Amino acid sequence: MMIQDIAPKVYKLEYRDIRPQKGDTVLYFNSEGKILTGNDGNVLTFPDVGYEGEDTVYLFSIDDDRFFLYRGDEDKAKSGWQYRSLRDLREWGSGPEVFAAFTAYHLWKWYSDNRFCGKCRSRLTVDTVERALVCGGCGQKIYPRINPAVIVGVLKGDKILVTRYKRGFSHDALIAGFAEIGETLEDTVRREVMEESGIRVRNIRYYRSQPWGMAQDLLVGFFCEADGDDEIRMDEGELSMAVWKGRDEVEILSAQLSLTNEMMTAFKENRI
Repeated sequence: MMIQDIAPKVYKLEYRDIRPQKGDTVLYFNSEGKILTGNDGNVLTFPDVGYEGEDTVYLFSIDDDRFFLYRGDEDKAKSGWQYRSLRDLREWGSGPEVFAAFTAYHLWKWYSDNRFCGKCRSRLTVDTVERALVCGGCGQKIYPRINPAVIVGVLKGDKILVTRYKRGFSHDALIAGFAEIGETLEDTVRREVMEESGIRVRNIRYYRSQPWGMAQDLLVGFFCEADGDDEIRMDEGELSMAVWKGRDEVEILSAQLSLTNEMMTAFKENRI
């Protein structure tokens, strides 16, 4: 199960120019990007509408539950509630609440990073027709940023290339990287595998994709085979480890939320 797997609930992303009503959820982020949450037993909770007339914008709905974002600069503190990072929520488990928090963060980050027009420096306002920001000075429209990136499972017989990043995420991972301008995703796969491991690949095939709001990414998973020489020449500037591992050697995290973990699980369970 990945973070977006919330069935039978349905994520509805169409933008609507509406204000929150009683019973709707308003999501609050502080200046560090942490989200205000509560804990009702083992269920992650968010505040209902608390202050009429707050600076809010509609985000999305999950089934009939509507979510809004507070866009003011003031950090809201509520008794019995606390700000948690997305990494904290990732350890919490899966479910529509965690998916809502990750997706809301993606939009909060975009709104926070785009206050003024980069062309004429006028203040941006929320468009009333679509998910966009509009410049009152020159009329330019700015749309949400989405970073396309690949996750690559490189296979050699019944082994897979497992890596660890030099910085940041400290667990086992797969080759990964962002698409560059003018590249196809398949070209990104070839380039990233070569840059990080020195291995050429063939038979590139699509697996699954995943929105990853923590980094404003759209992750696209591929499997492929080592082509010819399988000697690893690791990029020591990016990685601290790059090794071939058999199915029984692959270590899986307990929280099955990421595409990387899903792909490693599929390999370990001999589904690839």
